[in-house]
Amino acid sequence: MTDTARLLEARSFVELGARQRARELLDAGSFRELIGPFDRVISPWLVQQGIVPQADDGVVVAKGSINGQPAVVAAIEGAFQGGSMGEVGGAKIAGALELAAEDNRQGIPTCAVLLLETGGVRLQEANLGLAAIAEIQAAIVELRQYQPVIGLVAGPVGCFGGMSIAAGLCSHLIVTREARLGLNGPQVIEQEAGIEEYDSRDRPFIWSLTGGEQRMASGLVDAYVADDIQAIRETLQGLLNQPEQGLPRSRRHAWFLERLARLGDDCPQLDATAVRALYQGEQQ
Repeated sequence: MTDTARLLEARSFVELGARQRARELLDAGSFRELIGPFDRVISPWLVQQGIVPQADDGVVVAKGSINGQPAVVAAIEGAFQGGSMGEVGGAKIAGALELAAEDNRQGIPTCAVLLLETGGVRLQEANLGLAAIAEIQAAIVELRQYQPVIGLVAGPVGCFGGMSIAAGLCSHLIVTREARLGLNGPQVIEQEAGIEEYDSRDRPFIWSLTGGEQRMASGLVDAYVADDIQAIRETLQGLLNQPEQGLPRSRRHAWFLERLARLGDDCPQLDATAVRALYQGEQQ
């Protein structure tokens, strides 16, 4: 098949909403939503601040199977409040991961997939959102002892704030070219450091530092895939079937600290290519 034919047959994953994304990754006919919009479990805090809540609080959680293996998928809706994590949405994700861990203790090998489209904590819910993110992080660490927890950052919102730490705790991480991954978003950095330091309107510059391709080259993610449903699904299945190799990335801190140590005050300014080489262990 030619590249043109393959491109014409591709179906975009990025353009799908959270519920559609979860449905596409699970085996056909296995999608079963937990605490769906008709259960009306909404944030009690947004209305008080004049914000219209969403019936599922911007988080879709579904049980099903992937390649016949029991799985839970938690998908964040980036179109609602920038995919921000509040009390209800965060509790849904943490609860789903905790139930998956309990399944494993009961002999049901349940894995998890997190579709991360989020700017981090929901500022309107402040400490409640931060507590929810902490619970998600703890649940990821617990579950990955039994089965893989796969994070997927597709785009266009990206994954930032406390949820970027959750992404780093996953067993494996998948990104597309449209993805971005970082602790602070471009507008936050520009606000704090100034436009001379970080211009949030300079898209090529931003993607050269926090885009999916760069994160793959820096060793922070495990797979870099095209925006195609079938390609993403195949990559996901491959990682779920891949045997564990060594320590999780979040426990390989010495490897990253050694490279960060090279970026001291006397280090010359590095461009994107030099940063890639540094993290790939090449000579500068």
